[in-house]
Amino acid sequence: MRWRKLGLIPAPRVGEWAVSHAMTPTPMLLDDERIRLYVSCRDSQGIGRPGYLDVSAANPLQVLDVCQRPLLDIGRPGTFDENGLLVCSVVETEVPGRLYMYYVGFELGMQIRYRLLTGIAISEDGGETWRRWRETPALERSPEELYFRGGPCVLREEGRYRMWYVAGSQWLELEGKSMPVYELRYLESADGLHWGSRGEACLPLDPQRDEHGFGRPWVLRDEQGYQLHYSVRRRSLAAYRLGVAMSAEGHAWVRRDEELNLDVSASGWDSEAIMYSAPLIWRGRTYCFYNGNDFGVDGIGVAVREDA
Repeated sequence: MRWRKLGLIPAPRVGEWAVSHAMTPTPMLLDDERIRLYVSCRDSQGIGRPGYLDVSAANPLQVLDVCQRPLLDIGRPGTFDENGLLVCSVVETEVPGRLYMYYVGFELGMQIRYRLLTGIAISEDGGETWRRWRETPALERSPEELYFRGGPCVLREEGRYRMWYVAGSQWLELEGKSMPVYELRYLESADGLHWGSRGEACLPLDPQRDEHGFGRPWVLRDEQGYQLHYSVRRRSLAAYRLGVAMSAEGHAWVRRDEELNLDVSASGWDSEAIMYSAPLIWRGRTYCFYNGNDFGVDGIGVAVREDA
């Protein structure tokens, strides 16, 4: 793969709910001219809420519209998303105008730093307004996936919903800081709302690669099959880098990280970390939206693939 970085879409600053960041860019083609980028912005306390930016499909650095209010607020005290929401995937359902938003809820802990569980919101008007499906997680913790069941990427294919996500039940001490350990797993659902309690492992951690966790996966299907884009936490770097794997059917994956060729820059806003990549194909052109340093504090990076 060969990518050319186009530049940065600045994080929106449109009120107290969005004073920094545009995390986990989640692209959706609205029509032939506009791409909607669902993102999570942070308030002054670092708490995230989902919003969106609409950009030109011909020139994604051109911002056409920015939502002025969060699509969802944080949950009630005591709920799994009381300390922030991170949008990860938005899917069109079989009902016209109805969308499902899959997001991660942040719940702070006392003996562990936090838990990450998946919630679902529903829109009946094409993504303009949203409501929670319920106040409890759609991916609740289970004995095999105790602390982390998040980062979901969902595709609707052939009458079923397919989810790739991160899961884990462990923390480790890394240079005096407690860090999460999780791998990538896979689930299916008939309705997109009800999911199993344990997923099938699809991309385990590789100790030879100095890894302890994966970030939000993103699955892209094209004529050759499936691409799995993900972020990799490495102990030696203490920051994310990007990886990619290939599959014919979306189950058995072959890692091709060395072939991705999309890495940190020599200086600037993505010089320390690169993460949360989400490619989208428009008119045969493949864009990749991603975050840089400090989980997207400056905004959304855009790259275009030049060898496809």
